[in-house]
Amino acid sequence: MDLSYLLLPVGFLAVVKGADWLIEGSLFIARKLRIPDLIIGLTIVSMGTSLPEFAVNTIASYRGNNGIALGNIIGSNICNILLILGVSSIIRPLKVQKNTVFKEIPFSLLAAMVVFILVNDVILDHSREMVLSRSDGLILFTFFAVFISYIISLGKTSNLEVAENNTNISLLKALFYLISGILLLYFGGGWVVTGATSIARFAGLDERVIGLTIVALGTSLPELVTSVMATLKGNDDISIGNVVGSNIFNIFFVLSSSALIRPIAVESIVSRDILVLIFASILLIYFLLLSKKNILSRWAGIIFLVIYFGYMTFSIFNA
Repeated sequence: MDLSYLLLPVGFLAVVKGADWLIEGSLFIARKLRIPDLIIGLTIVSMGTSLPEFAVNTIASYRGNNGIALGNIIGSNICNILLILGVSSIIRPLKVQKNTVFKEIPFSLLAAMVVFILVNDVILDHSREMVLSRSDGLILFTFFAVFISYIISLGKTSNLEVAENNTNISLLKALFYLISGILLLYFGGGWVVTGATSIARFAGLDERVIGLTIVALGTSLPELVTSVMATLKGNDDISIGNVVGSNIFNIFFVLSSSALIRPIAVESIVSRDILVLIFASILLIYFLLLSKKNILSRWAGIIFLVIYFGYMTFSIFNA
């Protein structure tokens, strides 16, 4: 077996550890600045846990691996909702703030719908090919700027809970974590793309399927660990905010950056994957509204897991 196949697991370990260190350093600074937990979950934690996707996508786009670039983002967002929130809510039903149910989660749904519209040039504009162009990337980035503006205004106007700074590290160590995390993400992202491409060629699978399944699950490990640990500690704001913020960040920042680096050619079958993401987002809102107390129950978590593993199995066997 080619040594490049070993780069995939090694790359995953590097990006997960890099994200962990980057989050650790960022949280230290955030706690010092007395930033509320929900804001931390929607920004620092969600962006930090999305850094593996950013590292992998940036390199994949630069190398022209379009299937991995788009499949990774859509697959990661599906994984975030159906797998990560599914597992977290099974561990313990999650209480979601009203603001998150009616604003942040719908904004996450909007992100999926915008991507669906932008990639379907063939249907909407009668174009000969489906492409996520640089102008599409600018549109996505504009939405990201709107989201950041909303978060800044939320932090200034709302009375959200501010946690104590329990991060037992020094400023020097926090800076070390930040720099080391960035380096691990950079090199690990390259190894993941190289390994995933080699596996796709060896197995005769489309890069989209590898991106949607193996790469997406691997780059979502930081979100999974962060949300599960937050759930176990009873911090639902971090658990939910991490997933919702990560989904928004993945599409409006990571995917926009990928398209700006190089236009992404899109396979028609990708529309199906995006529709699954839209369905998962709507299902999340439905279950939260159904509870009347904005609680994501264990039954909802079980349904999420069944849908996730069912769709991943279907995608692999129909590749």
